[in-house]
Amino acid sequence: MAFFVALLLVGVYSSAAGLLGGGGGNGRLEQNSVPDEYVDLVQTWGNLCPELSPALLAAQIQQESGWNATARSHADAQGIAQFIPGTWATHGIDANGDGVADVWDPEDAIPSSANYSCSLAAQLRGVPGDPVDNMLAGYNAGPYAVIQYGGVPPFNETQHYVEVIRSAEAGFTAPAAEAEPVRLPPSHAAAAAVHFAQEQLGTPYLWGGDGGPEDDGRFDCSGLTKAAYEEVGIELPRVANDQWHAGPHPARDELLPGDLVFFAHDLNDSRSIYHVGIYVGGGYMIDAPYTGAVIRFDPIDTADYFGATRPVAR
Repeated sequence: MAFFVALLLVGVYSSAAGLLGGGGGNGRLEQNSVPDEYVDLVQTWGNLCPELSPALLAAQIQQESGWNATARSHADAQGIAQFIPGTWATHGIDANGDGVADVWDPEDAIPSSANYSCSLAAQLRGVPGDPVDNMLAGYNAGPYAVIQYGGVPPFNETQHYVEVIRSAEAGFTAPAAEAEPVRLPPSHAAAAAVHFAQEQLGTPYLWGGDGGPEDDGRFDCSGLTKAAYEEVGIELPRVANDQWHAGPHPARDELLPGDLVFFAHDLNDSRSIYHVGIYVGGGYMIDAPYTGAVIRFDPIDTADYFGATRPVAR
């Protein structure tokens, strides 16, 4: 349950606006600037929110551990992203879907670093000063120090941390002539859809709800999934049994966070689909269940599980 508690406590995935770059960079890494085994992770997760970029994420990992996945500091900061145990307990995620959120596994730790940074950025929007500097300062000193001081706090360690990473960022950024627009595959773009759904946790269900002002921000099951995928520019049909046809159908053991999962009265007839949720990993989804309930985590492995769809842009 630690993974789901972490999702509940922090905005794991950032808004879809950040999927095409951020952090003042152009969204592409300089060649040979990052160890080969981490290039794809940094390139993908570094484009998670407007304040972040692959180059900025790379500079941060370089500063934190020098790409040492077994690093441990005197303060017991652990792994390639140097999470202290208390922070990892609430912000570490099982990004590679192996069932364990492992601080020593870069496939979890690098995405968790990006997710945590973007959650901080969202929390600190509106604080005076440069939003990227504020995000980095929040990572080092905590968000409440940034809020208290109205920007980067006057701590030598924090100010040095921000300056070093911002200076190093340029060395990880591909020249503009080499830059290409970043269009993430659905399995990664879906991160923003999951985040959108996660931010609705606890919202009361409303039959026919699309989340607009007239619905007081409430959703039904397919209204939630439709709104979540609008965050990444993917238009879904309005009702669940039509959403079934919005992309390919991964098998149960192929599910990734962001896949839509469906439930039906007749497991041989897609027209009998009556419910849909957004898969988050570990056999759980976020869904808007029924009148009287709230948007919540639910298991997917029930007798009426019909299958899944991985939405794609049309």
